[in-house]
Amino acid sequence: MKYLANQNIIIIDASGIILGRLSSSVAKMLMNGKEVIILNAEKVVLSGKQSSILKTTISFFGTRSLGSLEKSPRHPRKPDGMIRRAVRGMLPWRKPTGKKCFRKLKVYIGVPEKFKDCKPQKLSIPSLNPKSPRITTADLAKEVGWNPGGN
Repeated sequence: MKYLANQNIIIIDASGIILGRLSSSVAKMLMNGKEVIILNAEKVVLSGKQSSILKTTISFFGTRSLGSLEKSPRHPRKPDGMIRRAVRGMLPWRKPTGKKCFRKLKVYIGVPEKFKDCKPQKLSIPSLNPKSPRITTADLAKEVGWNPGGN
C-alpha cells in the first residue's frame, strides 16, 4: 500500500487528543510539506464544561445575516469538518501556500478499510487531566444537528 511506503505521509490516530493542540501540530506538519491523514475524528476532545461549549457553539452557529438564510455562512456540523476547519484556521488560508497545504489534509470518521493495515502514530501531545471536564466532537456534532447514521 502506498501509505506504508511513503515517508511524506503521516497517519494520526486522534483519539483523546485536544482539538486545539491537534490542529496546531497538524498545521505545522502541513506547512513542512507533509501529507496528513487523521483517523477517528469523532473521538477528538474539547476541554471545558459541556454546557459552556454547547452554549458558545450554538450561538456561533446562529444566523449572522440580516437578509436571507441562503446568504448566511455555513458551518461544519460533522466531526471531520470541525477538525478540518480548526486546522484551516491555523494555516495562512488567504495565501496560495496555505491553500496548497490544506489540500494535503484528509480527515476521516472512524478508520476506513484502506487504513486497517496501517499503524497510525499517536502524537506526543500532553493529554488532558482525566478528571477535567470535556466533550468529544461526536457529542458536540450530535447536539448541533449531525446525524451519524445519515452522514
